[in-house]
This record gives sequence, C-alpha cells and structure tokens, in this order.
Amino acid sequence: MATESSEEDFKVTDRRRRADEAEMRPEPAPRRSTEPPPPAQPPRELDPAHSLAGLFVMFASSALIALGESPDPLTGLVQKDLAQASEAIDVLTLLREKTEGHRTPEESELLEQILYDLQLRFVRATGQPSG
Repeated sequence: MATESSEEDFKVTDRRRRADEAEMRPEPAPRRSTEPPPPAQPPRELDPAHSLAGLFVMFASSALIALGESPDPLTGLVQKDLAQASEAIDVLTLLREKTEGHRTPEESELLEQILYDLQLRFVRATGQPSG
C-alpha cells in the first residue's frame, strides 16, 4: 500500500542573534538632546552635611542629647547618658588633634566654641567643681 504524501513548502528563519554578527554591526550614534544639560552639583565639601563643620555639629548634637539638654529626635524623650556625652566630647577632642593644620579658621573657631560649651555643660551635669 503506497501512501502519497503531500509536501507543503515552508521556510525556517533563524532569528537568533549571533555574537559575531552583533560585533560587526555599528552602534547607533547617540541622540543629541535639545535640552540644556542639568546644572552641575556643588562639590561635597560645600554641603554642610558632608563637611568637617557638619561633623563637629553632629557630634555636638549627640553630646547635647546625651547630656539631657535636648530631646532625642527619635523618641522625643529627654534622657541623660553621661558616658555617651563624654565619648562624644572625647571624639571632638580627638578630631581637634587629628585635623590640626587642616581646618579653616572658621572650622577651628567653631570646634573650639563647641568643645568649650560642651565641656562646661558636662561639668555642670556631673556636679564636679570647676577649677
């Protein structure tokens, strides 16, 4: 018994990309924008959050919160933690030593004022006689 088969014409097209073909194709030219470029961002050292003065103020704020002079921004509670206050003051003193000769006059004045104020407040908080 002979079976006749009807053949239909069909075409197979391989649409997979090959690596060698991709390398041979030139990349499209970048589009030119009609919009002006975005303004340049200021350098990080001008940003108060990323400056040496900002670092001094951050530790001073931490010390004030630990001295009970200011409420904790997360809880809103006023609590004293003299050990933490002492550590923050010690870090500021260390920063004064390690940054000597590398601070601007304004940064030096700010640091000296902060340290004087915090040390005075710490002495008052601990009840130690000054002098």
